This record gives sequence, C-alpha cells and structure tokens, in this order.
Amino acid sequence: MKIPLIEGRDLRANETEAAIVNREFAREFFAGKDAAGKLFTAKPGGEWGRRFQIVGIVGDTRYRTIRDPILPVAYVPYRVAWHKETIMVGMGASNKTAAPSALTSILRNEVSRASPDFRVINIRSQQEMLQAQMVRERLLALLAVFFATIALLLAGIGLYGVLDYSVLQRRREIGLRIALGAQPGDIIRQVALGMLGWFFGGSLAGFALGIGCSRSIETLLYEVKATDLGALAGPALALMAAAFAAALPPLVRAVRIDPARTLRSG
Repeated sequence: MKIPLIEGRDLRANETEAAIVNREFAREFFAGKDAAGKLFTAKPGGEWGRRFQIVGIVGDTRYRTIRDPILPVAYVPYRVAWHKETIMVGMGASNKTAAPSALTSILRNEVSRASPDFRVINIRSQQEMLQAQMVRERLLALLAVFFATIALLLAGIGLYGVLDYSVLQRRREIGLRIALGAQPGDIIRQVALGMLGWFFGGSLAGFALGIGCSRSIETLLYEVKATDLGALAGPALALMAAAFAAALPPLVRAVRIDPARTLRSG
C-alpha cells in the first residue's frame, strides 16, 4: 500500500501480540512521544481487551474517504480474527510493473478456484477508487483552469492595448528622446515603468483578495492551502509570462520609432 515505515520494524511471521500504529495514534495516545515499544489494550466491540506491543510507526493515511480527518489507526496481524472478514493485499515481485487491469482475469480464476461459491463482479484498482472520490475536485480544477486561461488572455489583451496606446500617444516624446541620443534601454525603461506599476498593483490586489477568500477556496480544492508556495508560484509565473508577451510588441514599436518622420508628422 506504499505506507512509509517511519520508525521500528514490520510485523514478523507468527506474531499475534505486536502492532504497528500511525503517527496520529502516537500523537493522541502517547502525547507525540516515542511510542515504539509501548503497550496498549484494544477492546473491539464488547470483547475482552487484548494487549499489543507497538513495534513500528508508519505514516498517516485516510481511513475511508480522502475528505475524512486522519484517525488513529493500529495495524495488527491478520491472525487476530476479531472480524469475520480478512482482507490481504499482496503483490508478487514479478507483478510490480504489471498494469492492474492485466491481473483481472487471473484474480477471477483464482477466486473461483479457491471458493466456487464466490463470484467476482467488479475489480477496481486503488488508483481508480481514489479518482472516483476526486471527481468534484478534478471538475472544479478543470473549470478553474479554463476560466483562468480566459481571464489571463483578456488581461494580456487589455495590457497590450493600453501600453500600445500609451506608446502611440507618446511617439513624439519618444522620437525626441531618440533624436537627442537616448539608448534603446532608456526608452524601454521609460515605456515599461508604467506597465510594471499596473502589473504589480494588480497582482498585489489579486493576492490580497485571494488570501481574504482562502477559506472559501480551500473547501473547493483538495489539500491546497493559501500559503502553498507551489500553488502561488505557478500563477505568478503565468502572469509574468503574459505581461511580457503583452508588452513586447509595444516596446519593440517604441524602440523602432523614426525620430525624423515622427517630428515631421507632428
């Protein structure tokens, strides 16, 4: 199941009094201290309690659904038959690279051979079950990407129009500066200075609005926090790329202004 073993060891053959617990179990019942080697008593249902020794600590996992909170969980040997059902998940060394769908026919034949009364109706991989629980999150993410792309495109077109109109209005000033010996870098700085102010002002306003709505946004997404640097870096880079693409044609036009023709036309 790819649950990481953080401390201690795995269960050994023929052990019945050993257990492996997750981090939440150690935090809740042992105050976050070293739980390895400690004893605890489990009382399932109305049965008598049974003592186990903790031999290992593993990472936290979701128990039923991905939206449930992390619960304290203890893993005990399957020989401790507290329930009628026993579920074992195994994967041979030769099957680690095989696709789960390739094992469907083998599982059906083995189950039918072991228990003729059993009928296998549906076989799903763990990945398929996780994806089925995240349909809403994937749909919201797809819609968010679509509307974000449209908004980014509109913002880029608007920024291009404003900056290009600004260059058109200042063409005589720019032509005069070029005639007096201004270098292309000076012209770019003069034209781009206002654009940078618009860009950073709008970005800061959007960032503040996003932080203010973070609680509402986090309920729509899965394990995405408002302070996640990875989630903030992606949009920031996309905004910078859009601003650069929108500003490039007006900046090139400003640098290529012919001073003589501009001054004569004015």
